[in-house]
Amino acid sequence: MSYMTEERRMIQESAREFAMNEVLPIANQLDPVQGDIPMELRDKLADMGYFGIIIPEEYGGLGLGVFEYCLITEELARAWMSVASIVARGNGLIGSRAMSEAQKRRYLTRMAKGEFLGAFSMSEPNAGSDVANITCRARRDGDSWVINGNKYWCTFADGADYIMLVARTSEPSDPKRRHTGLSCFLIEKPRGQLPTGCHGNPIPKIGYFGWKTWELAFDNCRVGADSLVGEEGRAFYTVAQGLEKARAHTAARAIGLARGGLEDATAYAQERVQFGQPIGEFQAIRFKLAQMATEIEAARQLMYHVCDQIDQKKRCDKEASMAKLFASEMAERVTSEALQIHGGAGYTKLHAVERYWRDARLTKIFEGTSEIQLRIISDHLLGKPAA
Repeated sequence: MSYMTEERRMIQESAREFAMNEVLPIANQLDPVQGDIPMELRDKLADMGYFGIIIPEEYGGLGLGVFEYCLITEELARAWMSVASIVARGNGLIGSRAMSEAQKRRYLTRMAKGEFLGAFSMSEPNAGSDVANITCRARRDGDSWVINGNKYWCTFADGADYIMLVARTSEPSDPKRRHTGLSCFLIEKPRGQLPTGCHGNPIPKIGYFGWKTWELAFDNCRVGADSLVGEEGRAFYTVAQGLEKARAHTAARAIGLARGGLEDATAYAQERVQFGQPIGEFQAIRFKLAQMATEIEAARQLMYHVCDQIDQKKRCDKEASMAKLFASEMAERVTSEALQIHGGAGYTKLHAVERYWRDARLTKIFEGTSEIQLRIISDHLLGKPAA
């Protein structure tokens, strides 16, 4: 089955040209010094419509599907994964499905233009994969909510125009349903600042540069009653609704990184001469490249299938987990092999391959670790364990 149409090929080619001409040179310049994605590049992304790829046309978006979203994502990630990630800070972000019509009119039109980009704050020091362990509290106080507690791994908390935060608003009545009682809040704030009643510090990461990732402390942060997104106490389900799309997006990012590694390694193998000939003439190198290319294409076709299922509104949580798992594990292997082909040169910041390698490692952790994906897949195969 061929998923590619002429329209999709044109979208892909346009994104590839943009990524290689506009994104890659900036990535090569700023990533080694941990510089932030410049506003000029964000404005160009907005001009391309990339912050509104899957936002419906009635709200000012392109009205395209998750398939096109992931096509563009792969191309951007091949240049700089952080740029492939920032486009997700438009495109409705997680939780937009649960917005009221008034909220969609208020927010989505600005998101599509790149004027209202978000950060997502769910993880905590003791709540990562175990979302139900969230302890950050939101207490109703008249016509406001007052938020207290700590958050971790909130990327873009400073540069965003709002933070989508998950907090506990009530205790679960059933200990076996600890995920209930969580609510989602959209906290507007000035771009370049943290919200009033919130302070934090950047986390010293080993990669994913281009923007900062924060630990946050909310201390009587007061937001309006209209900041609640979706039904009170049902944030777990609000977030879960967006996971298939998010995991397909992560698979696309992983594939883009792996492709960057393959393309750079292929070019290097043709240029680097040892023992009187380019190293690409040696079978050991040729077979490495062949294996890398095969794994990338296998991940891509699985991702295409998942995107097609999402766009047809078919349930595919198992397949989305498979795509995310396979692509992220593949990306770490392929970028590591790409670095190996570069030899000592690969272990320097003089070549982009080390960036692909560092960022690929992260894809096995965020949007659900590889272990969580295995849990989801095995639950589909065997049913959930008794304990």
